Amino acid sequence: MAITTLNSVLSLSSSHHDNQTRIPLILSSRSHSVSLIHNKRPSSLALRCFNNADNVSSEKDTPIELKFSAFPTVMDINKIKEILPHRFPLLLVDRVIEYTPGVSAVAIKNVTINDNFFPGHFPDRPIMPGVLMIEAMAQVGGIVMLPEVGGSQDNFFVGGIDKVKFHKPVVAGDTLVMRMTILSFQKRFGLAKMEGKAYVGASLVCEGEFTIVSSAGTSS
Repeated sequence: MAITTLNSVLSLSSSHHDNQTRIPLILSSRSHSVSLIHNKRPSSLALRCFNNADNVSSEKDTPIELKFSAFPTVMDINKIKEILPHRFPLLLVDRVIEYTPGVSAVAIKNVTINDNFFPGHFPDRPIMPGVLMIEAMAQVGGIVMLPEVGGSQDNFFVGGIDKVKFHKPVVAGDTLVMRMTILSFQKRFGLAKMEGKAYVGASLVCEGEFTIVSSAGTSS
């Protein structure tokens, strides 16, 4: 078995006929990693060296405003207003970023210091009220359910809330990301039980189970 080195690419010849394998090797604890590729052909074993310092340098050179991509837009605010009956100051969903009708939706609420509840909750520490987090999640639930019962822009009600937990405060400047998933759905009666989870970044800030009733379903 022989090893030759050229421009940080190592080739290694072997007489064995092993199946293709990849063996990670570490040449330096700081800056290099090696991937070893064994092809099916005899005497064709190759190692490639990668300089991790190059990746770190590239990340440092990227301005922070270019490091994070924006949330996708599946529904903008105009589309949301075609489904939900809520309007200012109680429309608490700004954008839908994932949507499976009748199954689930993920939406965001941009929490800003201009929200009308912050002057009173609280003047010295602006925290989004927990009841409004629940209301925002319920509205996302309405986006999931209403089109399925033919009741877009019709009123709907929270019939029950269970197992609600608040894990962290949500403050001005946060982006509240809410996922609502249907657990059971009686379309005829416009009745859905849903699981809700809300996040800021990777942190779970609120969760609970919701029972939501559509007036379109109850009137039919």
